[in-house]
Amino acid sequence: QVQLVESGGGLVQAGGSLRLSCAASGSVLSFNDLEWYRQAPGKQRELVAAITSGGNLNYLDSVKGRFTISLDNAVNTGYLQMNSLKPEDTAIYSCTAEIRTDTYGSTWWGSGQGTQVTVSS
Repeated sequence: QVQLVESGGGLVQAGGSLRLSCAASGSVLSFNDLEWYRQAPGKQRELVAAITSGGNLNYLDSVKGRFTISLDNAVNTGYLQMNSLKPEDTAIYSCTAEIRTDTYGSTWWGSGQGTQVTVSS
């Protein structure tokens, strides 16, 4: 079994930075892919950034140039570096990942519980 736990959220002023972490524990060999989502009150959940083990990247247009997604399989953790934050980035951020759990190709897919990011103006 695998568990994903996000951390790094908090309150920051506009223009500031935060780095979110998505730590995988349990039967973890490596990340196959990682996605960061966010959901603001009254709004639909949206995909913010995605990365594959092959290095393919995808970003929401509104965060391009400000957010960077990355993986560190040495510590079973994915990250979302968020710079130049804006009040409209305020949301609950959660990670979703496909994890390789053994050398036979078995995988696990799931999400963390989320972490609140609040950007004040």
